[in-house]
Amino acid sequence: MIMKTLPFDREKIEEIMKENPTPFHIYDEKGIRENARRLVKAFSWAPEFREYFAVKANPNPYLIKIMREEGFGADCSSLPELILAERAGIKGDMIMLTSNNTPADEYGYAKKLGAILNLDDITHIDYVDKNIGLPSLISFRYNPGPLKGGNAIIGVPEEAKYGLTREQLFDAYRTVKERGVKNFGLHTMIASNELNADYFVDTAEILFDLVYDLSTEVKIDFDFVNLGGGFGIPYRPGDKPLDLDYIGEKIHQAYEEKIAGRGLKPLRICMESGRLMTGPYGFLVTKAIHRKNIYKNYIGVDACMADLMRPALYGAYHHITVLGKEDAKQDHRYDVTGSLCENNDKFAIDRMLPEIEMGDILVMHDTGAHGYAMGFNYNGKLRSAELLLKEDGSVQKIRRAETVEDYFATLDFKGL
Repeated sequence: MIMKTLPFDREKIEEIMKENPTPFHIYDEKGIRENARRLVKAFSWAPEFREYFAVKANPNPYLIKIMREEGFGADCSSLPELILAERAGIKGDMIMLTSNNTPADEYGYAKKLGAILNLDDITHIDYVDKNIGLPSLISFRYNPGPLKGGNAIIGVPEEAKYGLTREQLFDAYRTVKERGVKNFGLHTMIASNELNADYFVDTAEILFDLVYDLSTEVKIDFDFVNLGGGFGIPYRPGDKPLDLDYIGEKIHQAYEEKIAGRGLKPLRICMESGRLMTGPYGFLVTKAIHRKNIYKNYIGVDACMADLMRPALYGAYHHITVLGKEDAKQDHRYDVTGSLCENNDKFAIDRMLPEIEMGDILVMHDTGAHGYAMGFNYNGKLRSAELLLKEDGSVQKIRRAETVEDYFATLDFKGL
């Protein structure tokens, strides 16, 4: 069994808590950078490799800046995400707008930045052309339908709202070619948090074959393929992490056979991982403040769904470490709960843990992606601070906790 580890101990967290009350998210810079370099190494064979960090996974400019320093771009899905990428120093075609039901102002801002537009539907050709004019480079998102299975987070491809069918793709590329577009990309994304390495190899093979078919029939050359994201992480101690070197080598073999072997123009290989890049290197730190024993045994903590929604939304597992009790027997069964007026505001259900006393510090693992980012203000709950554990061991506050004044900032009480 792979053990879950922490980049800090209780003493370090207690020191941090003197200036930063719980709950808070804390991210491990060293782990993020080392992981980024592992991904680059796995695809070092490619004519050009580019990871576009999925900003939706963790929209903090300090983390986006780390990605930029590691040579990565930004995959954005909204106007604020485009602005975040811009302010973090990412420019031009290092930004990709991958969105759906996209309003014209977002397309316009992306075009102004020189970002790549990754269109989600064939009708968006006319929409973009009418509102902002077609750029010189266009990418389309492919939905393979029954050719490829999805998963619970994104859904079965035939039932997912994303992308164009194979038949629509041929019409789409013909149309934009006729309207003067000179450069082309192809993208797909059909699963999320996938731990089967061969899934990504199969996806690459489907895209490489499609590039060949489109190139020969429509008479265009592709600049890049975007293999999407969806790389899973081992949330549970028994989960096996993805072997990036294996994935990279298998995709390399497919590339040599289906792209280079067919005499096609060299392709830039792109990805848009978010969870893989920051997920394992974020932690939600919270404190036990209540105990309740009725039909079940509950531990109430000072965090809630506003800080981490995945367990309530997906039934997702996040490992919990009770600091200072790492070696204690896990012989107590608890539901670990937040304070929202929703019965699904639970971080763990029937979880075996050491005996928890009031004031104990609980750390929830793997919250570096889709953790803070999915937070909300239901019940008037305020989102927590975000901290960065830097490589030298120092700690930087990269987002302060929300205040009551923040919560009321958009209200006008004068008219009451």
